[in-house]
Amino acid sequence: MSSESGLLERLQQWYASMCNEDWEHTYGVFISNIDNPGWSLKVELKDTYLYDVEFKDIKVQRADENDWILCKVEKGNFQGYGGPFNLGELIGVFLSWAEENAP
Repeated sequence: MSSESGLLERLQQWYASMCNEDWEHTYGVFISNIDNPGWSLKVELKDTYLYDVEFKDIKVQRADENDWILCKVEKGNFQGYGGPFNLGELIGVFLSWAEENAP
């Protein structure tokens, strides 16, 4: 299994663990493209154990202008943005934070 499929499996596990017949009807996880080009990852944290957990903003711009990430928690949402090949990295940042702070 590649590391990218491992990330997807971990994200699915985290999502499933939040589903309580209530959270998933109101909140969720959203992956979309942005026009830089790149990716956006939004995870709504309300009613999860992560809602009040501190997250230190991450901003990385590498030599290649398409190799970058920006991650923050704002207004109760994890927001990650990155270049066209950084989606796995965004998911990994979120999962590392989520797993480090799991109850």
